[in-house]
Amino acid sequence: MTTIEQSTRFNLGDRAVKRLGYGAMQLAGPGVFGPPRDPDAALAVLREAVAAGVNHVDTSDFYGPHITNRLIREALHPYPDDLVIVTKVGARRGEDASWLPAFSREALTQAVHDNLRNLGLDVLDVVNLRIMFDVHGPAEGSIEAPLTVLAELRQQGLIRHVGLSNVTATQIAEGRRICPIVCVQNHYNLAHRADDALIDDLAREGTAYVPYFPLGGFTPLQSSTLSDVAQRLSASPMQVALAWLYRRAPNILLIPGTSSVAHLRANLAAAELDLPADEVAALDRIAAGHS
Repeated sequence: MTTIEQSTRFNLGDRAVKRLGYGAMQLAGPGVFGPPRDPDAALAVLREAVAAGVNHVDTSDFYGPHITNRLIREALHPYPDDLVIVTKVGARRGEDASWLPAFSREALTQAVHDNLRNLGLDVLDVVNLRIMFDVHGPAEGSIEAPLTVLAELRQQGLIRHVGLSNVTATQIAEGRRICPIVCVQNHYNLAHRADDALIDDLAREGTAYVPYFPLGGFTPLQSSTLSDVAQRLSASPMQVALAWLYRRAPNILLIPGTSSVAHLRANLAAAELDLPADEVAALDRIAAGHS
């Protein structure tokens, strides 16, 4: 079995987690909607991840909806003492599988209680507020109203820590005036590097950065340079892309998702992949428009 016992760690709130974690989004059905085709395979992936040493699982009750959290509970409850489950609120699913904002006090409060119930928890380790001003990327606008709701739920003891997702640096600064922000979860990968400066700023402040779509998401990364580097290192392109992120900054926590045990093992092996400096330089040029 592939393990990540030697993985470096970074603080997520008051918990030190291994920097290579697992994202549960792909455990739901096609389009992250409805049940998986093979529920037993989904349960096996979750159990394999934790058995391999993963102690940071990312999820949301709007995956499915409700599907991934129920799978996590079935596979892993009662949870290991060191397991940190991070969820997110701020969106809901339409009957047509669309992604819709859910920022009202009632919607956010209900979402927190849904997460608690479906995960079988009395308190949520970390809740990210997903900002939905633009579903395709960060867009400016005040986050005071919805974040204040989460801050109040934190004061009530239902949430330990709060994070932000799909946000700008201005919104992070605004958020910190309302409550402590322990992590930022934005779109970032080898080819999509708009947050380069933000990552470095957060690293200096000791705040975790969790890139979603680390392998491209619904449109997997494709690059001849990436493929060439992978071939020279006898690795897969996705392993190289994860290894690049792992090396990029010490505050980056990786949550690659998969519904396959074989792919999970390949992803976890990326932590051990050594990237020589010349290969890193070649990979860095991908974001500059080189193929």
